[in-house]
Amino acid sequence: ISGKRVIELGVSSPPNAVAMARLGAKAIAVDPDPRAIDGLRLAADRAEVRVECHQGDLADLGFATSASVDLVLAAHSLGGVDDLPRVLRQVHRVLKPGSAFVVAATHPVAVMFDQTRTANHVYAHGVQSFAELYMAFERANFHFEVVLELNDDRVHDPLCPSVLVLRARKLGV
Repeated sequence: ISGKRVIELGVSSPPNAVAMARLGAKAIAVDPDPRAIDGLRLAADRAEVRVECHQGDLADLGFATSASVDLVLAAHSLGGVDDLPRVLRQVHRVLKPGSAFVVAATHPVAVMFDQTRTANHVYAHGVQSFAELYMAFERANFHFEVVLELNDDRVHDPLCPSVLVLRARKLGV
């Protein structure tokens, strides 16, 4: 990852942008929450690394030129996005051909079996079905290369996958 240009969409905890910067990447992070950006700056200072920070909508990637980014990562940050197709189009624009977009999201099955929600709200609160995610990525000219269904020890049902991890490749230019 050393020397690669990477973007984290939505600052995770701990920040993936800091981990990537520690590995020698030119790390960039975008988050709409000013507190998340402040926390990221503090974490980068503590780690003695540089992370370029942008407060704004996850689709606001105008700071990056077309085909200039080697990797984009979104760890549990796409669920609250109002316009996922717009985010995907912008990620496609900034990624180099053949580069990866890695996404971790709440698994739709975990939402279905969550007893605290009613059946009428199965995919509420930003959780899309796998079919919806698949079609959105395909329409944006991405191809799923890896799909992982992971269990989180904090979830009560160990047989129910709670995290969906996707690695999609940019197709075309």
